[in-house]
Amino acid sequence: MTIFQQLEQFVKTTFKTTVAIFLDALRLSPNAQGYVSGSVTELLLKQHIEKQGYLVERIKEKWEGTKLHHGDFYFTKNNAQDCFVLESKGVKSNSEKWHKLFNRHSLIQFLYDNHGVINWVNKNEDIERQIIEWIDKNLPKFKDEYSTTLYEYEEVQRYAKNRPKKETDKSRAIDLLKDYSREQIGDMIAERLKYVQSRVGVLETHLVSGTSERNERTQATPRKDEFHVLAVDIFLRFPEHKFLFANPQLLDSSGSNEAHLKQNYIMGFVFTNDDETITLSLSDDWFDQFDDVVDSLDKTTFINPNDKQVDVRDVIYDEF
Repeated sequence: MTIFQQLEQFVKTTFKTTVAIFLDALRLSPNAQGYVSGSVTELLLKQHIEKQGYLVERIKEKWEGTKLHHGDFYFTKNNAQDCFVLESKGVKSNSEKWHKLFNRHSLIQFLYDNHGVINWVNKNEDIERQIIEWIDKNLPKFKDEYSTTLYEYEEVQRYAKNRPKKETDKSRAIDLLKDYSREQIGDMIAERLKYVQSRVGVLETHLVSGTSERNERTQATPRKDEFHVLAVDIFLRFPEHKFLFANPQLLDSSGSNEAHLKQNYIMGFVFTNDDETITLSLSDDWFDQFDDVVDSLDKTTFINPNDKQVDVRDVIYDEF
């Protein structure tokens, strides 16, 4: 059977419908797309690590009794008894919007604040000047067409109802936006974000976890000892699925609890060059080679193989 015939049979058997209906349903459901995307990432990550000689086993999501290991996979090398836990995540999908990089001054400030992970910045020269020159050369619309400051619809409405008498740059920018609808402002922001991302994409983590007595978390981020390796798929900002790895013990701790990770780390940037080639600029905390992050692990922290809670479900439908 061809791949399409296998897909058609799978959809018919599993969902009792056609591929056309299945595709429409998937298109109309961002949540479903996110779930499938996460599954694709985990499968590709498993294959990526296995190609390097590791045994990779999925950790069961639900377990009767106490769940010992909070992660996605166990991995061991060359039949060794040393077993470690890996957690798989993706990048923050709305990072550029969250940091308001659709405005020139915000983009300058953000790049300046994170210039330490930008490989084209010369630390011995005027950093802000280099950033401004880069923006003027690579994103010239910010000098004219996109020179005004945009605010999101809710902020425009809130400010317009409480407008101070004193004229300010913000009040003048709000006046230009106050008659626009939510959709119109959203479209303007989306247009600028697309323009920004044509040259630079932000690689930022989004480490959100639930809290409960069972998982011993005191805040809604993972504890640093829950897993040995953090893997992040950057495909949302990269032309293909590419994995970056970090040892959580080497990442900065949360400001409110030393035992926890922060929710967001700026991993680096993806820059698109004039010839459409991609330049990846990363923080020193992140590795693009799996063996490099494994070499950084404290080998005394491996888990007892007898404690593994492996998901043994067969997810391959051979009959298709």
